[in-house]
Amino acid sequence: MILTLDAKRRFSIPAALAPAEPGDAFAAFYDEGEDEIVLRRVKRKPRNWLAVLKACPVPMDDLPPRSREMPKKLKL
Repeated sequence: MILTLDAKRRFSIPAALAPAEPGDAFAAFYDEGEDEIVLRRVKRKPRNWLAVLKACPVPMDDLPPRSREMPKKLKL
């Protein structure tokens, strides 16, 4: 298959050739030996927001308190 770049240097792949869903991610790299751009689908990992929060290196109790002062006007 030959793909042609449009005026903005983009190309599109027909959905019938590479079915994808919103949120799918692809890794693109240039293969010098074959002189081609290769797209590989990146596996989507289901993210549990609670596990991400627990893995945070800074506990929420260590965050500094918010300032109650009004923001200062900057002279631009």
